[in-house]
Amino acid sequence: MDTIKQLYKIGHGPSSSHTMGPLFAAEKFVSMCKDCDFFKVTLYGSLALTGKGHFTDIALIDYFTSINKKVEIIWKPDEFLPLHPNGMKFEGYDKNYNFVRDWVVYSVGGGAIKDEKDFDNPPASIYPLTKMDDILEWCEKTGAPLWEYVENYEEKDIWDYLEEVWDTMVDSIKRGLKHEGVLPGELHLQRKAASYFMKSKNSGLFLKSFGLVASYALAVAEENASANIVVTAPTCGSSGVLPAVLYFLKKYHRIDKERILKAIATAGLIGNLVKENASISGAEVGCQGEIGTACAMASAAATQLLGGTVAQIEYAAEMGMEHHLGLTCDPVGGYVQIPCIERNAFAAGRALQCATYSLFSDGRHRISFDEVVITMKETGLSLPSCYKETGTCGLARHWLDSENRKKQT
Repeated sequence: MDTIKQLYKIGHGPSSSHTMGPLFAAEKFVSMCKDCDFFKVTLYGSLALTGKGHFTDIALIDYFTSINKKVEIIWKPDEFLPLHPNGMKFEGYDKNYNFVRDWVVYSVGGGAIKDEKDFDNPPASIYPLTKMDDILEWCEKTGAPLWEYVENYEEKDIWDYLEEVWDTMVDSIKRGLKHEGVLPGELHLQRKAASYFMKSKNSGLFLKSFGLVASYALAVAEENASANIVVTAPTCGSSGVLPAVLYFLKKYHRIDKERILKAIATAGLIGNLVKENASISGAEVGCQGEIGTACAMASAAATQLLGGTVAQIEYAAEMGMEHHLGLTCDPVGGYVQIPCIERNAFAAGRALQCATYSLFSDGRHRISFDEVVITMKETGLSLPSCYKETGTCGLARHWLDSENRKKQT
């Protein structure tokens, strides 16, 4: 299981798989093809189907332009490469347009990329235990909390990195609460974070609590939709859930930064377990792998911050995932906006509910976190591909049908 630094990536939205991943791949291919002046990038499957709405082409063109290179983007939405729905091929040519080399690579979720030649090879593992049940046993034997398991096996600079992660999360919330207007793209979707924040401050306690956490989640999700800087937690599309919950608890429970960073470490462990044993890619397992994982991470973090035991933290994480099982990824117009932005707000609220429910229990329950993770994977693989970030079924299809009917009348 890889470092949580690979789970928490700082970069531009709106999509870790469709924006960050292709950009990282482009940077790597350029370093492999230093004598090349002209490039072709072919996008396959899900990358091609929703790449326009996810600004994949804009990210690539901006990058190649910034290094004074020419690029051509080729779209193949009906062709899926064999190893993952998010496949792409880079080709490099010299100044005389002679072919130099090519490279097939996959964007596998959360900004991570995998070369086709070593796709099945696991990443360098720094954690000896990769199942929650085994980690719980380790905690029981050592008397240590979950965040200490992370500290034991990460490099010494992990706390400095998580502080940068937290500072970036806070910045994205503050920016999002100030910005108003319409989000980029053809949906002409109005930003809501600022108005929700103002309305919640004048509401009663119950409405105020949800209104505030929702406004924080909306702030980050709207910043992400505007291609601004966010932290993958575990993806760009779900990047508003964990920051919203942490910021809410910090503000209204006066929790200091050290405890927040420890909660981020625990949340990262939860996300890493899902990434290792299932998937965090919407193109592979649907939105349950993104929002479901984000809710599990935030549920665990909140439970820890509110004084929960290790068993209660695991229970909260399990519920955060369990109650998102089967959630499809059907982005309207291919944008990370509808239903993605609202899902961040509701998942943040649900994470606090999971924490509360778990804290009222003694931590004992029937379905383990490991079991719900493998269930999520099996469910995701069973979903038709049209419900996995292709924008061809569900809400995306019905919205398109409605738009077409309007044009005909």
